[in-house]
Amino acid sequence: MRPSGRKTDEMRPIVIETGVTRHAEGSCLIKCGDTQVLCTASLDERVPPFLKNTGLGWVTAEYGMLPRATHTRMNREAKRGQSGRTQEIQRLIGRALRAGVDRVALGERQIVIDCDVIQADGGTRCASITGGWVALRLAVNKLMKAGDVISDPITDHVAAVSCGIYGGQPVVDLDYPEDSEAGTDSNFVMTGSGRLIEIQASAEGATFGRDDLDTLMNLAEGGIAELVAAQKAAVGG
Repeated sequence: MRPSGRKTDEMRPIVIETGVTRHAEGSCLIKCGDTQVLCTASLDERVPPFLKNTGLGWVTAEYGMLPRATHTRMNREAKRGQSGRTQEIQRLIGRALRAGVDRVALGERQIVIDCDVIQADGGTRCASITGGWVALRLAVNKLMKAGDVISDPITDHVAAVSCGIYGGQPVVDLDYPEDSEAGTDSNFVMTGSGRLIEIQASAEGATFGRDDLDTLMNLAEGGIAELVAAQKAAVGG
């Protein structure tokens, strides 16, 4: 039995609220159970130096957790310096979202996705990717409406979900009690059409077999389908 009472293939409730900030070109608050992440997309007409005069656009991300997003207060990273975990997560978010973007169609501009964890209960990087895509979609919609972008640069939905082996059972969408005790922990990043972008999987307590990985993959596909449906409902298709 999972601590939450969910079935092995049951996702936490997914809620995506859009337009939650006044100034960002795109924004949403994504709630996956008790995990809540504020995602904003900001347009920057400048690109990193290595892309200057290439005609290619760029999508990048920054990630952070508020001091009381967790059970005990953390010092702000602005005070103590950015951790390796934070750097790894924001690079993952950027890679994931770029996989669903035609950078030629985007043009020589940059969109920065900020993901701020308000409350953490497992799966914050996955929620950031899923919500980050919604913020990106809304920002691109504004560019297209203004005529700054002619062809839609977003090629597909991008979403992510965690899976793991908890208590000997493969499960989808781990909350914190499961994540902290899982024998195997994994994150799957996929497109709406079912293509893989990235898989992160590690044996936390015990090794796992190919059959276990296949089972986790099947669970992830079902979870991604639910997340993409929530994205479509949030952005209107």
